[in-house]
Amino acid sequence: MTAQIETAKITIGELGAHLARPAGGSTGGMLLLPMITGIGARVREFAEDIARAGVTALVWDPFHGVSSDDASHEGLSARMRELDDETCLGEQRHLLDHLLGELGCTKAGVIGWCLGGRFALLLGGRDKRLSNVVAYHPTVPGTPAPNHTVDAVEHTARITAPTMMLYPGKDTLVPRESFERLQNALQSRPSGASIVHVYPEAEHGFSDSKRHGNPVNADAYAVSWPQVLEFVKATTA
Repeated sequence: MTAQIETAKITIGELGAHLARPAGGSTGGMLLLPMITGIGARVREFAEDIARAGVTALVWDPFHGVSSDDASHEGLSARMRELDDETCLGEQRHLLDHLLGELGCTKAGVIGWCLGGRFALLLGGRDKRLSNVVAYHPTVPGTPAPNHTVDAVEHTARITAPTMMLYPGKDTLVPRESFERLQNALQSRPSGASIVHVYPEAEHGFSDSKRHGNPVNADAYAVSWPQVLEFVKATTA
């Protein structure tokens, strides 16, 4: 039988968020950090998949009510360039407080895609409460963007939780050298499992269904997502 889930837009203090969870809630939770789409349809699908796996999913809203549902890629790109690292990390920690407080979760991890993948690594290095970190094709370019004021490699080396990072070999935004710095940082840690996936022919953002017209991206997602869900379940149980 398909697990029954409940979804809702919620407000946590001054922050809007999207919630998907098994009916009645769960003790395991995940904080979801979206890609450039914000809380668009694809990210809500990810949240529902996690909820059907028996884990509460709480989605951060990077653009405060604006998403790919009602904004252009160009408009979202402009908003993305205005994001402040410290402000975003503060919002994410506030949502993590809510997962581990009012929502009743006793364990919680973080998963992010693209811009959210980078933030997952940053948050993982800052917050030792996390039971896992998952970074799907994190956008950590060779030359940091002007608003990337927090060092992703340094923070990756600080993560103590089990971590999964997924990298597409044809990523035009994140050069191989940048990925290797992140991988070396992960593998330098004295604790916390490091699980690294490399999909040699896949492209940046391969988890987005809009990129699945390229069969290589669709295949990479089909292989990776079930493994991510199992990792999430194992580390939040």
